[in-house]
Amino acid sequence: MKITVDEVKCQNHGLCAISAPDHFELDADGKLAYQETFDKESLDAIEDAIDSCPLQAIVMDRDAA
Repeated sequence: MKITVDEVKCQNHGLCAISAPDHFELDADGKLAYQETFDKESLDAIEDAIDSCPLQAIVMDRDAA
């Protein structure tokens, strides 16, 4: 499974980093950094991060390896 963040939409609110801190974080400059791939055990946290994004900038591809 894989996620992508639309960098045009993302305004670095950081709500995804609160919902899934193992996969999303704001760097020292306040810019979002994230892991593109994740395993099934992280699915709930990733879904919470997607739902928390006020700009719907996070997209999940369940079929990606």
